[in-house]
Amino acid sequence: MNYPLLNGAQNALLDEYHRALKDLRQVVATVQPPELTAIVDPTTEDDNCRSIQTILAHVVRAGFSYATYIRQQQGEQLEWRSIKIVDTIAEYQTELEAAFDFTCETFERYPDMELEVMDEDRKMLTRWGQRYDVEQLMEHAIVHILRHRRQIERFLARLRGA
Repeated sequence: MNYPLLNGAQNALLDEYHRALKDLRQVVATVQPPELTAIVDPTTEDDNCRSIQTILAHVVRAGFSYATYIRQQQGEQLEWRSIKIVDTIAEYQTELEAAFDFTCETFERYPDMELEVMDEDRKMLTRWGQRYDVEQLMEHAIVHILRHRRQIERFLARLRGA
């Protein structure tokens, strides 16, 4: 992908984020309707990880949240997106792409934002208590997708008896 207004580091972060999303989208493209809503892990304490549907809703909301943290740090007053449960893989595919577009728009709005910050007080404090600069938050976002892609692959293996 090409982001003409951005520098190399920003392009690299967006490229790897897009690659992680592309890999996730390829995995979920094979999900059948009953697999989407099947409760695969009924004993987990994390409501976001019971089914492929809840995982995807969580990943989408997180995607919007990472960009919202960055925009808020830049001074925007944005509301947090709530979890949105949808009923089809096609809708999740659209939502994942929308989260990526929102992230790209964030970088395009603030092409000169500082990616690396050493001063902890200038880093973003997340809801889970961790502090990140933009680069660290985007690296976390990429790995977050990878972890949940792997989780969905394992759920599909269980559902399909593999």
